[in-house]
Amino acid sequence: MSSPTPWTVYKFGGTSLADADRLQHVATLIQQHEGHCAAVVSAMGGTTDALMALTDTAHPHAERMRQLDGLRDAQHAHIQAVLTGGAAGRMTDALNEDVQTIRDVLHTTQLLGTVSDTARDLIAGFGELWSARLLSAALQEAGTSVSMLNAREVIVATHGDMGPTIDWEATRARWTRWHDDHADAEMLVVTGYIASTPQGTPTTLGRNGSDFSAAIMASLLEAEAVHIWTDVDGVMTADPRLVPDAQRLDAISYQEAMELAYFGAKVIHPRTLAPAFDREIPIHIRNTFSPEDPGTRIHLNGETDRPVKGFATINDLALVNLEGSGMMGVPGIARRLFSALEAANVSVVVISQGSSEHSICFAVPQPQADAARKAAQDAFYAEIHQGHLHPVQVTDNCSVLAVVGDRMAGTPGIAATFFGALGQAGVNVRAMAQGSSERNITAVIDGADATKGLRAAHAGFYLSNHTLSVGIIGPGNVGGALLEQLDAQTERLRTEQRIDIRVRGIANSSYMALDEKRLDLDGWQDAIREQAHPSDLDALADHIQTDYHPHAVLIDCTSSPAVAARYERWLRRGIHVVTPNKKASTAPLNAFRALQEARRSASARYLYETTVGAGLPIIQTLNNLIETGDRVLRIEGILSGTLSYLFNAFDGERAFSDILREAKANGFTEPDPRDDLSGMDVARKVVILGREMGLDITLDDVAVESLVPDALTNGSVDDFMAGLPEHDDAMTNILREARDAGQVLRFVGAVDHTGEASVRLGRYDDDHAFARIHRTDNIVQFRTERYNENPLIVQGPGAGPDVTAAGVFADLLRLVEA
Repeated sequence: MSSPTPWTVYKFGGTSLADADRLQHVATLIQQHEGHCAAVVSAMGGTTDALMALTDTAHPHAERMRQLDGLRDAQHAHIQAVLTGGAAGRMTDALNEDVQTIRDVLHTTQLLGTVSDTARDLIAGFGELWSARLLSAALQEAGTSVSMLNAREVIVATHGDMGPTIDWEATRARWTRWHDDHADAEMLVVTGYIASTPQGTPTTLGRNGSDFSAAIMASLLEAEAVHIWTDVDGVMTADPRLVPDAQRLDAISYQEAMELAYFGAKVIHPRTLAPAFDREIPIHIRNTFSPEDPGTRIHLNGETDRPVKGFATINDLALVNLEGSGMMGVPGIARRLFSALEAANVSVVVISQGSSEHSICFAVPQPQADAARKAAQDAFYAEIHQGHLHPVQVTDNCSVLAVVGDRMAGTPGIAATFFGALGQAGVNVRAMAQGSSERNITAVIDGADATKGLRAAHAGFYLSNHTLSVGIIGPGNVGGALLEQLDAQTERLRTEQRIDIRVRGIANSSYMALDEKRLDLDGWQDAIREQAHPSDLDALADHIQTDYHPHAVLIDCTSSPAVAARYERWLRRGIHVVTPNKKASTAPLNAFRALQEARRSASARYLYETTVGAGLPIIQTLNNLIETGDRVLRIEGILSGTLSYLFNAFDGERAFSDILREAKANGFTEPDPRDDLSGMDVARKVVILGREMGLDITLDDVAVESLVPDALTNGSVDDFMAGLPEHDDAMTNILREARDAGQVLRFVGAVDHTGEASVRLGRYDDDHAFARIHRTDNIVQFRTERYNENPLIVQGPGAGPDVTAAGVFADLLRLVEA
């Protein structure tokens, strides 16, 4: 039907028409459309299932009548909610007539003891009639010029092995007559799903029938487009319930849509596409509840920027295998096999045969596995009995995983990426198939691996190799600063450098917050409070490490030895560890060696630059010296930003205890300042440097001079801070003695190539490099065979949450360096 103003077909499914409020929303969408619009509607949500339940003769007749009364009452409530006055009364009268018709049909089936297909189709179609009438009446009350079309008056369909077939000649003739009587209507509301046979009896269009109805109406109207309104934003690259990173596709071709639909993707049934495909009418998949979104366009060509468009699975399959040397070079084997399967009414999903002709395997629905095995066994009984073929083998509980895309054809490396991703995820491929169009690659895998395989394959094509799944333990001073830095830089890194950092878990000592995609870093504190999951580091590790993220990373910003003790286990699992926590790198030698072995044997990396010097490249510099063949003779330095600050600020004008209290308030000290003053923090750094030099050194090997008065060694932090002023005079006297000699006080750690190591408060001349530092500076002097007369010095801020967090951030980025 040609029209000066082109028609657009809208189709609304049951979720879009679930209740009265949603029906009113649909009416608004139709009214907002500029131009002629034909709205094809399904039954309101759940109505068709309820109607079909009425035809189940296994239930008592009285019970089915009560169900019918409940269905009528629900429909009446919808009428009252949507319509007013006379329109509501007329709609109620029509509803009551329909209900009486259903009663009469059910009474007849009760007497006959059976329900015919015609009776079942008649009853099932009332849901579409009711929603179409109600929507038409709502539009009329709003002043819209609208006509309602009962599709049984126009669409003529017959049923065969391939499903419903449209008699287009009869349908177009009926459509012409109907349209001549309703030529002035600006809007149409059409019942989906239902049709008539050539004899005029009620029938339906089967699965996805309303989508099919919409495509038929688009052909009859010569529409410019079909819009399928549903509850999703469009066609996704994979089922988002299984693949959290699934993305909406802007456009796909008819062929791609058919392939994805066959494998169960939530698109539309291939049969639905046929009428639109024949007339090259674009189909748009859109979200009723986000009408501003464009959705996905299905037309002649899809997106051209990526060869792979989507992934889908078919589950609950069995793989049947026929093999033996007797098949090789024998004509007719495939014909005999598949003829036998056809005779047994077995549907074959996938076929795979090697070029050696030694075997044929095929996938069938699991419920048909026994029938398929028996059919194949019977067809080749003689060959199996004579030993030319092996008995038919059946592998139960399989799934089919398909990767689909028009531009896969001629693009090298698609199969390598697909099977490589499956292999990396530990998914075994039992069989595979690829058509000559190269539009589809199909793999048969174990059903238990279906979700893992789907996620892994999707990640292989849709996630950058620079995607990091991150968990952060200890969001205190350093962890909190790191989260702020990540929040500020994540989007820039993603758009400019394709580094996709996804913080998916944050845990403190009591609670943790998890998110399948990524946590909102601007409100992570709220997430921890609201989720209030008890902290469980095993559960956090399980959540962070997925089958579909290239890198799993745990960042430990605590000083906990219990957390550090888990590093080896995480590394062996393949989880990267990034930390400023010094406990693991200074653990007893057996534990440290086990950690090093885990680093070497696993694919994960252990990055700990910030354990010495916060954000300064001290460990990196040391490693560079060693790896380039230099021999390190001695390392000496101010390795505590806290103690650097204290002795820079300690000038005799203020008490030492006052300066320490200020440093603690600024976050320059450990939570317990005795960890700094005792020298143990510096001793741990000395041990780390010594071990990087290749020395088997422990904390017991370091001679440590503690600055903690013996009387304050024990007790709480508050007790220590309260008692420290009593020892200020002793510290002041040490300072005066140094000044009188033209020296400064510096707390220094040192280790040499013989293993001699110390931590002590030393005196240095005013012109020494250690005297020329500022605030929280760390300074490290490397004396090597190359840098002997003139040592190599690294200097810069070595304390504070921000610089330490920046160093952790830099370590994190090293994971994705080319």
